[in-house]
Parts: sequence; structure tokens; C-alpha cells
Amino acid sequence: MWAKNIQVYRIPKNWDMTQEKLESGLSTKLFQPCSSLETESSGWVPVRKTSPAVVQAVGKNMMVMFCAGKKLIPSSVVAEQVKIKAAEIENAQGYTPGRKQLKQLKEDVIEALIPRAFEVKKTTMAWFDLKNGWLIIDTTSTNKADEVIKHLLTAIDKFPIQSLKLERTPVAAMTNWLSIDEAPRGFTVDQDTELKSKEEGGATVRYLKHTPENQDMQRQITTGKHCTRLALTWEDKISFVLTETFSIKKIAPLAVLKESEDLSGKNDEERFDADFMLMAAEIGSLLNDLTAELGEIGEMKEEERLAA
Repeated sequence: MWAKNIQVYRIPKNWDMTQEKLESGLSTKLFQPCSSLETESSGWVPVRKTSPAVVQAVGKNMMVMFCAGKKLIPSSVVAEQVKIKAAEIENAQGYTPGRKQLKQLKEDVIEALIPRAFEVKKTTMAWFDLKNGWLIIDTTSTNKADEVIKHLLTAIDKFPIQSLKLERTPVAAMTNWLSIDEAPRGFTVDQDTELKSKEEGGATVRYLKHTPENQDMQRQITTGKHCTRLALTWEDKISFVLTETFSIKKIAPLAVLKESEDLSGKNDEERFDADFMLMAAEIGSLLNDLTAELGEIGEMKEEERLAA
């Protein structure tokens, strides 16, 4: 259930979207398997196998599941078929087919193979955190996140999504934490660090399963390197890796968090909801603390909200 790698986006806090409205919008774009002439297909699928609903709501959180299907046609099979067809043409014409003819042969072979090709499906989990104002997509790929967002935009009228805008870049913040040998309050630095030179094609230094000495960090930073990847633990609950683009990778709930969740006596649906609630609440709080440390452009600070 837990997301492993996430891309995050802003939606208005307490956005007036409901489960019913979201279900109605996404139901117009349900996933359908590829037809005999299609190579790709995408849309929304039920969140749980036991229910046809494409939206699962728990409290102020709503989960959705995006599915993309693609027919696989091995390049080796295409090449072999093109080779056979080209040999047949050569025998009939008396000369080897040219580039243009080979290109057309390849297109014809692929078209002929599509109806028999095997379709591979991949699902991507996402959820709306209406309390904290997050859209969280479980993927390492910005292209996949863009695909999910594109489908949300077509299904939801006037979808109010925004990119996260920070006062400090993750690179500047992470480099500073290493430079002063001190992580922000609530965070600790773990054993996965990457530093890169700002110069194009410059050196990269990676520390895996090893916490570098501060003296070594100071030396690397002094020579012009900046931190582009840093493993952290938040509140002794969740370990993760922060990247230079604010992608958050290798998310793992720690033992103290797992032990706090009592799922005994619950059925599968209740376990699913409890897992979702715990994940959404903890990751939402983690993101709040992380963005508060980096500073968010356009986000009203707590003291400003109290004074308003």
C-alpha cells in the first residue's frame, strides 16, 4: 500500500471536491483494454478489487488509480519479419529494397502484429490530500506524473492544480545542511548522499551505506560541489531520499510507525482504509515539515494565518 516514490503538486487546501463529484468525473474516462488496432490505452480503474469505485475516500483523503496499457511487440520479432519480407521482395524484384521501402515494410509488419500482441498494464496510485492541499502521485517519473495530471485535467472541470514553488531549492537546502553538519528539526541525515560539480560534465561523488565525515563534506563543498541527493529520516517514522527536483524516493515506514497501527480484528476493506489513512496522514505531515523548511512561495505562514 505505501507509496515508494512520489511527485507532489499543490491543490487548494479544503478544495470543495467530493468523492461523488470526483467519481462522476473520472468515470467518464475509465480504462479500456487496447482494441485489435490500438497499441496503447489509458484511463481510471477501481482502487480496490472488491469494489467498482474509482475513488476511495478516507477522511479528507481521496485515492485514485490510473492504468496505462501498452501492447508489446518485440523488436527482434519485427526485425526478423522485415528480413523475411525483404528477402521475398528481393527475390521477386531482383534487387534489395531501399530505405523507404524497408521503412514501409516495418510499418506493415508492426500493423500486422498488433492484433496478436500481448498487452501489458501498469497502474499508478495517486491521492488528493484535501486537508493539507497536496496531490501526490506514486511514481519516479515526471513523464508518468504528467500523464496522470493530463487525464485529471480532462476529467475534472477547472482542476486547480499548481506546481510546488519553493523559496530555496532542494540543492541549496541540502548543501547547507551538510555544510553546517545539522539537519532541520525533526530530520536526521542517513547513509545515501550524492554531490555534483556545477560545471557541465563535472565530477560526481556518491556515498552509499556510509555517512561521510563533516570534514570530507566541507572539502567537497569547498571545491564547488552541491548536494543533489540526500537520504533522511523524518521524526523516526519515515526514511526517504530527497532529490534535487523535490522528487521523494525510497519512502519506507519505520518499525515505530508499523507497530503503532493495530489492524487485528479488521477485515480487508478496513485494513485498506486504515493503511491509506496512516500513509496519507504521515506523508502529508512529512511534506508540510519539508516545505516549511525550504519555504514555499505563496504559502501563508502560520503566524500570518493567526493574525488574519
